[in-house]
Amino acid sequence: MNAKIKTMILSSICAAIACSPTAAFAKKKLPDVTHDGLVRVEKSKADAVYLQPGVDLSTFNKIILLEPTISFRKGWQSDVNSSRRFERISNDDMVSMIARGKSMFMEEFTKVLEKKGYPVVHAPDADVLYIKAAVINLDVKAPDPNNTRGTLFDTYSDGAGSATLVLELYDSITGKILARGVDSKSDDGDAFSWRVPRTQSTNIADARKAFRSWARMLAKGLDRVKEAKAE
Repeated sequence: MNAKIKTMILSSICAAIACSPTAAFAKKKLPDVTHDGLVRVEKSKADAVYLQPGVDLSTFNKIILLEPTISFRKGWQSDVNSSRRFERISNDDMVSMIARGKSMFMEEFTKVLEKKGYPVVHAPDADVLYIKAAVINLDVKAPDPNNTRGTLFDTYSDGAGSATLVLELYDSITGKILARGVDSKSDDGDAFSWRVPRTQSTNIADARKAFRSWARMLAKGLDRVKEAKAE
């Protein structure tokens, strides 16, 4: 992959996934029991967490991180292109952005999980969890595919963007689903956000921050299970 494509992918995907948790899911009526038998946890750091009844996650110490799926919100490409004469987002751009986003996700999650004491491995075992993730509804407010913002002209927006993570945990031996978490992140800015230009650099920093935040949330959740088991 050449440098120009990498630049475009990073800048476009990054703005969407950075930011602070939103209460979007809290405003919706979520089921107490899912279609696959998971039961909602009453209190959680994420917008919603579901567990398989009787599951003991404290026995899992390692992770197999499956490649995530990533999708933009419906109509994002056409909405962006309708407001642009230049730097329009092509279908090839979309495919490339998603591919690079998957790579970034794997990189950041691997670094955080291993630092937190959960080695990322490649072979199933009794103490290994499969982690399957989907980043959905990406909404990039100021994509910068050619790194021109801040050089030829500035771009301002009312925030970076938004996205939702759906994370599922599976037993690596049986393939049985054990837990599911949902968490949204959104940055709609504030009264002064229009004064802050969006650039490739800010988009990249925001995206990496969001991936790390989600990975830390997962590690802390596993830690809390182990701590409760030890009490």
